[in-house]
Amino acid sequence: MKILILGSGVIGVTSAWYLAKQGHQVTIIDRQSAPAMETSFANAGQISPGYSAPWAAPGVPLKAIKWMMQDLAPLMINPKVNANTLKWMTKMLSNCTQSSYHTNKARMMRLAEYSRDCFKDLRAEIEIDYEGRTGGTLQLFRTQKQVDAAAKDISVLEECGVDYELLDRDGCASREPALGFVKEKIVGGLRLPGDETGDCFKFTSALAEECKKLGVEFKFDTEIEGLISDDNQIVGVKTQQGTFTADRYLMCLGSYSTLLLANVGVAVPVYPIKGYSLTLPIVDETKAPVSTVMDETYKVAVTRFDDRIRVGGTAEITSYDTSLQEKRRKNVEFTVGDLFPGGGDIQNAEFWTGLRPMTPDGTPVLGGTRYPNLYLNTGHGTLGWTMSLGSGKFVADVISGNKTDIDPEGLSVARYGQK
Repeated sequence: MKILILGSGVIGVTSAWYLAKQGHQVTIIDRQSAPAMETSFANAGQISPGYSAPWAAPGVPLKAIKWMMQDLAPLMINPKVNANTLKWMTKMLSNCTQSSYHTNKARMMRLAEYSRDCFKDLRAEIEIDYEGRTGGTLQLFRTQKQVDAAAKDISVLEECGVDYELLDRDGCASREPALGFVKEKIVGGLRLPGDETGDCFKFTSALAEECKKLGVEFKFDTEIEGLISDDNQIVGVKTQQGTFTADRYLMCLGSYSTLLLANVGVAVPVYPIKGYSLTLPIVDETKAPVSTVMDETYKVAVTRFDDRIRVGGTAEITSYDTSLQEKRRKNVEFTVGDLFPGGGDIQNAEFWTGLRPMTPDGTPVLGGTRYPNLYLNTGHGTLGWTMSLGSGKFVADVISGNKTDIDPEGLSVARYGQK
C-alpha cells in the first residue's frame, strides 16, 4: 500500500521504519527541513519504560498548587488559558484517582516495555549511533516523604515485572559517584536499571537514513494545511506544495495532530505542554552523571551523553507558544548546578524549548479512527522516544492488518468515546 505519514519526528520516523519493512510504499511530509527538528530535537534524552507513569495521579491537584507557589516551579499555567485548555485540564483532573492511575500506568507500562524490546531488536539488526547508554534511571528523593510515596509506583512495577532497586543515600552515590559530593542533599532513590539514555535527535536522524535505504521518501519544507475528506475516508492532504494522496494516512504530528484532526471531525484530547532543556559541555568527568538522574522535587532530568549533559524539565501550560522564556531557564539550571556542581559548563549551555503532546490520561492514542484509512500515532507526552519503536511497530501492524504483539486494549481513540 501507499502510505503517507504526517510528521518526521521520532514517532513518524519509527512508524516509517516498520511500515517500510512490511513492504509498504512510504512517504513522510513535514514543514521542517530535516527530521526531528521540533519536539524530538533536544528532549531529556531518556528511554525510560520504568519511569512511565501518567501525570494524572492521586494528590496531583494539591501538588500542582504547591508546585506553582515554589520559587523554582516545575509547573506553570498561563493565566490566559482558553476553553480548550480548561477542557483538557478538567479531563486530566478526572483521571487523578487511584483506580484511573493504576489503569493508565499499566497501559503505559505495557507499551513502554514492548518498546524497550523493540529497541533491543533494532540494535541487533542495524548499527545505529546515538550516544546510547544502558545505565538506568535514578529517581532521586530529597525527602523521606518522597521515599514513602514511591510505594504505589513500586507496586505497579512489581505487577508489571519491572526490575528496580530502592536505594539509600550511599546506594545512590554508588550508582552515580558524582552524587557523593552532595550526599547531604538526598535521602534515597529508586533506580530503574532497565532504562536507557541517548540523543533522540541523533537516533531519529540515523534511523531516517536507514528508512531511505528501504525506499522511504521524505518531503521536507512542506507545510501541511489540512486533511481532505469525503463522508467515508480521507482522500488527500493539502499542503503548500500541492495535494498528496495515498491509500492510508498516519498522523504523527504530536501536539499539532489535534488541530488537523478536528477539521475532519476526529477529536483527540492531545494538548501541548511546553518543556525546556539545557545542553552543557562536560568540563569535569568526576562531577558529571553517568546515566540519568531524575530530581523528584523539581521534576528535572539530568542525562549524560558522551561529552555533554542534557537537562530537561518544567511543564508550562501555555498553548502553542514556543518562545524561549529566560525566566524558565533557572528551573532546569538549578538542578544540574545543585546535584552536579562543576560537572558541566552552565554558562555555555544551549537553551531549547519544545511542546510535549499530552493526553489527559498519559497514554498515547494509537490505531484507527472512524475513517477506515486514517490512523493515529500521537499523544506520547514526555515519553515519545521511550514509546516510539513500540508505537511504530504496533501501528504498522494495525495498518497492515497483522495481529499486534501486545494487547490493544485502551490504546485507541475509542477510549474517549470516538468510533
